Amino acid sequence: MSGKEKKLQLLRSVTKSNVANKTSILVDASKYIKELKDKVEEAAAASSAADTDSSSSSSSGSAMAAATVRTYQMSVSSVDLDNSNSSCRRGFRINVSMERTRPGLLVSVLEAFEDLGLDVLDADVSCADDTAFRLQALGSGQGQQQGGGSGSVDEQKVRQAVLQAISKCMNDDGDE
Repeated sequence: MSGKEKKLQLLRSVTKSNVANKTSILVDASKYIKELKDKVEEAAAASSAADTDSSSSSSSGSAMAAATVRTYQMSVSSVDLDNSNSSCRRGFRINVSMERTRPGLLVSVLEAFEDLGLDVLDADVSCADDTAFRLQALGSGQGQQQGGGSGSVDEQKVRQAVLQAISKCMNDDGDE
């Protein structure tokens, strides 16, 4: 067995790949690395959330929560009869994860978005019974200009509102 074959075999075993050809092993390795990267980012986000906001986790530690928010510029096109106009508006990519779901958690987070004037453009949610809760959402700040009053919405305001929604939901769950 040559050196390259040994390295591919080692890579195959580390990534738990069942494929035989070189390209497929590399694709599996790439997926494995992405999964590891996502886990590291989740752990870092959970650690950051625990460090910066003690209300984001329960006193028993059994319901660690993490919320990350990233800003992105969204291109919006509107078409007239005569010409086409394109403009940018701010959007947010919001990730929320908890080790265990809570009753009403999704509703509480969505209400926080509404209070901020964020329109949810796309969302992916997973949870069932007492299993982990995951929410990935794209929100647009278009509604914030019309609501006015408290200034523009930024990453920190969105993250804080989500953490408060989680905390409220956890406290409501404990009161029942």
